[in-house]
Amino acid sequence: MKYANLNVLLKANPKAKQYFDTLPDYVKEQISTRPQGVNSMESLRDYAENLTRGDG
Repeated sequence: MKYANLNVLLKANPKAKQYFDTLPDYVKEQISTRPQGVNSMESLRDYAENLTRGDG
């Protein structure tokens, strides 16, 4: 399901909110700078994975 942006996704989808809350702060900050780019659970997960790929 697609949402208008990250904020709507997090309000409407408890699983997305729960996932977002588990992310490191720097990942949340990066995602929050481009809320229009995140409109589904899949896009949230993809974006977070791209940002954390270089970690560890």
